[in-house]
Amino acid sequence: MCIRIQGRHVKKVSIIDVAKEAGVSVSTVSLVLRQKGKISAATIDKVQAAIQSLGYVHNVAAANLRANTSNLIGLVLRDFNDSFSIKVMASVVQHLEKQGYMVFLCQPQNEGESLVRCLLSFKQQGVAGVIYLSAETVETALPEPIRECALPLVVVSQSLLSGSCNLVMRDNRQAASLAARYLIERGHRSIAYIGGQGNDLIRQQRLQGFHSALTQNGMIFRDEAAPACSDDTHAASQVTRQLLEKNNTITALLCHSPAAMIGCLNGIHQVGRTVGKDVFLTQQVALIGFEDMLHVNLTSPSFTYVSSASEETGRQAAALIIRNLNEPGLQTQRITLSGELIIRESA
Repeated sequence: MCIRIQGRHVKKVSIIDVAKEAGVSVSTVSLVLRQKGKISAATIDKVQAAIQSLGYVHNVAAANLRANTSNLIGLVLRDFNDSFSIKVMASVVQHLEKQGYMVFLCQPQNEGESLVRCLLSFKQQGVAGVIYLSAETVETALPEPIRECALPLVVVSQSLLSGSCNLVMRDNRQAASLAARYLIERGHRSIAYIGGQGNDLIRQQRLQGFHSALTQNGMIFRDEAAPACSDDTHAASQVTRQLLEKNNTITALLCHSPAAMIGCLNGIHQVGRTVGKDVFLTQQVALIGFEDMLHVNLTSPSFTYVSSASEETGRQAAALIIRNLNEPGLQTQRITLSGELIIRESA
């Protein structure tokens, strides 16, 4: 095979050329490239020197196909706007690379044809397994192309999914219960939940945890104290203002999302109240969120929140896909990760 560069035909460097240059066999070069076998340091140095001298580029995908093995993991990221998925992706890549794997990223535009093409490209590249980062908050079922994926599969989700699959997910009930119990222990007796649309699974699961914490402490959960709204700062601000104007005894808010938290902050200020953790100052309203917000330290006051455990989620997902590659008969696993309360100035 020849490549034309600036009017000249340049022969593509092959593994045979590297072997001749290094004065070793082709099989020895192959072992060095794959980091296999017992090869002396001197021989490795000779092969590496030949590779650099000739400018040889090792085609990992082709080698994997020939050897029927692969160090490629396909990663499907459904939503680049989802902060949790982005942080999980970074953690997955970091932990897979530590174990000698490379990540092939795909971001399908929909759960139909685009997702099918994505999985087909994984197959063509010879990936060993797939990690699917779901951003679904309404449907409990996985997309059909993912359900039918023949490769080892791990799903990362922010809410509970139906069906049998290797799943790593957040414990939304635990997160909301943890936040509510903290507020109750600090003396709050009128707490509300702001944000999330009515059919949002994450909201529903958190409200279950919120309700449980209130019941365990002899308090009553009221639907009007959990207004739903679209996930933007303006909507959250309006809902917060209306709620506080109707009920000025509310002293604490659980905020569904980063957008809801910023909106709550604005709504609180609009009714002439301030944000803070002193329950005995009637003008103060405590705020707790559920995300490791990148700008959490740039606000004043700084936000208290329950961590999303995104780094640990990525680590668990990476470890689970590797276990499934090494143990093909491994039983399906469901890993649920709890959040940690990070106490700062807002509550």
